[in-house]
Amino acid sequence: MLATIHQMLVDMLGPMGPLFVIGGLGLALILVALPFMLRKTPEPFDKIKRQQETYKAPKEAGLRMGGNGGASDKLQKFSTFLEPQNAEELSASRLKLLRAGYRAKNAVQLFHFAQLVLGVGLLSIGVIYALILQSQGDVSTQMLVICTIGPGAIGYYIPQYWVQRRIQQRQDEIVSGFPDALDMMLVCVEAGQSLDQSILRVAKESRAGYPALADEFDTIAHEVKAGKERIAVLKDMSERVGIADVSSFVTTLVQSASFGTSIAEALRVYSAEMRDKRVMRAEEKANTLPTKLTLGTMLFTVPPLMIILIGPSVHGISKALGGG
Repeated sequence: MLATIHQMLVDMLGPMGPLFVIGGLGLALILVALPFMLRKTPEPFDKIKRQQETYKAPKEAGLRMGGNGGASDKLQKFSTFLEPQNAEELSASRLKLLRAGYRAKNAVQLFHFAQLVLGVGLLSIGVIYALILQSQGDVSTQMLVICTIGPGAIGYYIPQYWVQRRIQQRQDEIVSGFPDALDMMLVCVEAGQSLDQSILRVAKESRAGYPALADEFDTIAHEVKAGKERIAVLKDMSERVGIADVSSFVTTLVQSASFGTSIAEALRVYSAEMRDKRVMRAEEKANTLPTKLTLGTMLFTVPPLMIILIGPSVHGISKALGGG
């Protein structure tokens, strides 16, 4: 009986047919058993807690950034499977998503959920494509494995690539707008505004050009207004952004507050330093342009020039040899 089924699968799907069927059955069993494994045991006080939450003001959910209560509650049931259990790995994942600009409470769970869905979805597509490819002709086992596993691996790593790209874009935006923000903050402080008021004003004015930087300054203002110590808030910003210039700025403000020196003077000195750094970055980019242009010049200028110079001579020589 088993030999007959094996031979039938080999005839229909090729030599890898039994393996594909076993893999498909295993995946189906996992998908069927997953809801039962992830089902949360109801707690006796859950019903009372839900009733108490219904009496709360509906605006409370809107006060949290990224506060999608329904989706958050659904993902919270599977938090054991959708986020790292190690505290250090969980903290590193949250920090990475914060640097990418994702501040929602369930950002880590959404990230791993996206990895799971894209990985399994593209893996299924890869299996289907491999079956179609196998049915059309003789294909090597290596090619079938690549067609099956490749899409799943791509789907798993797409969210990581997206987050890294978002981090780089956000950091570039903050670096570009930080010198202008410091100049504006210096003007506000010298005009008589406090540091907190100047931070709010800078956040408001830089919103159009540098929204990522404005979000960071808004976060500082709101945390200070909520009663958190300014030094702790600034250090949190430095860790959250992950940029050396911002870390130096935070260190300057912390030292100014610790030793009682003038904030305006500290901002003036650091703002001048940031302008010098911006000029140095521009000069570095300008110095690398000749090297970058060399390859393009060789590819697009030298071949046409050689054709123009040598072409007539080659044509004349070939014509003379042909006539002789």
